[in-house]
Amino acid sequence: MRRNSWFQCFPFFVPGTSAPRPRQGPPTPRLYARLPHASSATRDFFPRRLSGPWSKGARLHAIAEAKGLASTMTQDEVLDEFRASGALLEGHFKLSSGRHSGHYLQCARVLMNPHRAARLAEALGEKIPGEILDSLDAVVSPAMGGIIIGHEMGRALNLDAMFLERPDGEFHLRRGFALEPGAKVLMVEDVVTTGLSSREAIAAVAREGGEVLAEVALVDRSNGSVDLGVPFFPLIDIDFPTYAEDEVPAELAALPITKPGSRK
Repeated sequence: MRRNSWFQCFPFFVPGTSAPRPRQGPPTPRLYARLPHASSATRDFFPRRLSGPWSKGARLHAIAEAKGLASTMTQDEVLDEFRASGALLEGHFKLSSGRHSGHYLQCARVLMNPHRAARLAEALGEKIPGEILDSLDAVVSPAMGGIIIGHEMGRALNLDAMFLERPDGEFHLRRGFALEPGAKVLMVEDVVTTGLSSREAIAAVAREGGEVLAEVALVDRSNGSVDLGVPFFPLIDIDFPTYAEDEVPAELAALPITKPGSRK
């Protein structure tokens, strides 16, 4: 965009400088899809006139509308993102839950591209009801798998993003992270299978003085059966079979075991 047209759109900045200029009367209420926290994929200029303040839910819908997207990605579109990044793996995997599987979705690979990570986070945010979105104070995710998608969710929702660690086997906030007493939290995970890590993380937030209103995840491997004790909104549901230690089929047991998760 040329400097003159940029100046016409944002008349409170002096061209060629970073100094603000005095406003000439009250600004016209507008919503711009080009937001400071939005991904670079949203950086086309799409003004939207509004009559008043706008919520986090309205922000996400406006971004999706401006980019010409549906309200959320379909399951096939999400799986295409995993395939394109080489994140849909086959072999013999021992999951963080302790169960075994012949398939693994390596979310670290699908999230290694910042533009793809931003798209997935924005689509995931579209899954959350507006009344929950507008009550949130912070995003929290468990290390390691939840860190990247948690950070991107914080960006999409314009909220601080923190992560929990378990150096002694129990989740804690470290590195100076802290929640205000009574803070309303969105828990963000990459993959949920049995929900064990999620329930431990939710309990940790309660010990830190916060309250988890809901959890989101890129992938629900429980096929909708998991109970986290809070509303749960996954981007996709996957029903790859998983097996207990004593139920592993012979053909799967013959393959070397890989432990891709963070729980050892």
